[in-house]
Amino acid sequence: FKEPADDIFLQQDAYWLDLCVTPRPRNARACYRERWTPHRFEPIGDLFLVPPGEVLHARSDRGRQTSIVCQLHTEPVRAFLEQDLEWSERRLEASLDIRGANLRSLILRLGEEARRPGFASEMMVELIAGQMVIELFRYAAAVLDDPVRRGLSPSRLRIIDERLAELRAAPTLAELADLCDLSVRQLTRSFRASRGCSIGEYVAKSQAERAKRLLATDESIKSIASSLGFRSPASFSTAFRRATGQAPRQFRESVRASSMRV
Repeated sequence: FKEPADDIFLQQDAYWLDLCVTPRPRNARACYRERWTPHRFEPIGDLFLVPPGEVLHARSDRGRQTSIVCQLHTEPVRAFLEQDLEWSERRLEASLDIRGANLRSLILRLGEEARRPGFASEMMVELIAGQMVIELFRYAAAVLDDPVRRGLSPSRLRIIDERLAELRAAPTLAELADLCDLSVRQLTRSFRASRGCSIGEYVAKSQAERAKRLLATDESIKSIASSLGFRSPASFSTAFRRATGQAPRQFRESVRASSMRV
């Protein structure tokens, strides 16, 4: 995008799933405008969902991205589950950053099947879609609706995200607990209830995303490793490969190649 993005998403009869396979533009945020106050914009993760009938207002800085988009029509989902999925305020917030590895893997498989259909492709697509519906149901069911008693408050979640946005080494559990004025045990249990994943997974993914954004620039790998708190480019490369399956240099080359094709 040559200008900052400012879009409205609305699907009356389908679930909209968007998996970004390149770094999202900076400050990607969204607001369920008919449910929340107009100034409340929450961060968008690599994978987000817009339930049918919900109006999502999304914004970001200018930039390019590549996404796999999947639509699951409401009636087949209802027939498969024999019930409707209820989308509370907490579930809508959680839908903006779905961190379930199973659902991500299924969307990637669906994208691969769409690009390179194999034998019995139509049946395979139906089976994958059915698995996606099950994973969506499990994800929604796991999100608790009582953030005061069961999870972290929005202000504490914001404190954690602001700390992770700082360009320096990843925080320790003790540091985050101190920032939130909680014990480490309270922090870890409440965070999982709020985000549906461990705080360690969340921090690691945030650091990996920061690394991806930096690798999309011209900054040297040595400088990136140092700014993220790694002792050497080699240790950074090992951590990045473990998180993404690619070496930093390979990722940088793939981003540049993708930009040239657009």
